[in-house]
Amino acid sequence: MGIPLNVGIVGVGKISEQYLANFPTFPGLRLVAVADLNQERARQVAEEYGVRVLTVDELLTDPEVDAVLNLTIPAAHVDISTRALRAGKHVFTEKPLGLTPAEARPMVELAEELGLRLGSAPDTVLGTGIQTARQTLDSGLIGEPIAAQVQWTAPGHERWHPAPEFYYQPGGGPLLDMGPYYLSALVHFFGSVTRVTGIATRSSRVRTIGSGPRAGTPVPVSVDTHVSALLEHANGVTSTVTVSFEVWKSRASKFEVYGTEGTITVPDPNMFSDVVEAAVRDQDWKRIPDSAGYIDTGRGVGLADLAEAITENRPHRASGRLALHVLEIMDAILRSSQEKAVITIDSVADRPEIVPLRTTTEASPTGTTAGSRA
Repeated sequence: MGIPLNVGIVGVGKISEQYLANFPTFPGLRLVAVADLNQERARQVAEEYGVRVLTVDELLTDPEVDAVLNLTIPAAHVDISTRALRAGKHVFTEKPLGLTPAEARPMVELAEELGLRLGSAPDTVLGTGIQTARQTLDSGLIGEPIAAQVQWTAPGHERWHPAPEFYYQPGGGPLLDMGPYYLSALVHFFGSVTRVTGIATRSSRVRTIGSGPRAGTPVPVSVDTHVSALLEHANGVTSTVTVSFEVWKSRASKFEVYGTEGTITVPDPNMFSDVVEAAVRDQDWKRIPDSAGYIDTGRGVGLADLAEAITENRPHRASGRLALHVLEIMDAILRSSQEKAVITIDSVADRPEIVPLRTTTEASPTGTTAGSRA
């Protein structure tokens, strides 16, 4: 095993298109096989990219595969990832890490026990947008951080996705679908969350598929579709978060960080790069030049960072431990709403090392340091 890391993909649905397109930009990764329950779809992808098509069982145990990229639906994440780890493979999975902390935690512990790497989306937070905002925050430009405000809203993914049912089943909803982007960014900025209060609701609106051959088909809803939360970080910063599939239009700022000396407008953490702006006291807004993060990158960079981390013997940034903490935050938000109580979070996630400004083809400027693998 070495660089490049031989990768097998399980699940070649819609999101896989972005990962597949980006593989040529990651010299540390080499795609060798794909698998999907839809064998015809898997064959099409294998032919297009010149790789082998295998069954899921075959891929998980194939000796050529060093790492499994798990792009299955959320309900299958833990099962596929755990099986891959038991077969001796490193794993990078789409978010969320699992449906609940209770099912995901043993998987994280298993990876650590076996000395294997477990990573999880989102890796968008490793792009220049969130990393430059983090660098700006850490520089002290806006003084001591006090609070953050997040608001992501949309009318629902069924308007554009041809098979959106999983967004409205356990493991979906705006919190588990979009929450990981914003909550991961907040952990990158401020570190662990210690207390959570949440309220989750859903409307009676009838949802139907808006595109594709099944347009007009009703979409059953079994999860809450509008979620608001107040988070307390270990460093004393408070974050207010709203995510919703219920809002048709909004003019609210998507992401801002407030400090004793000013404000940072943070770009959408569902994107890898966008403009960061800051205003100090009464001064006008100023654009902050890119100062950190992977340049012009895309989905898969978290796995590329994991592969590089193996050779450098350092922690990878989009880690299983961070993803587990984010999952625990989301679980606590929903439990808080159900129990009408403040929920304490005991787990800790270290702030990952900031990404120096670089492309994915440049050599890492970081030194070799030992660190946790999961």
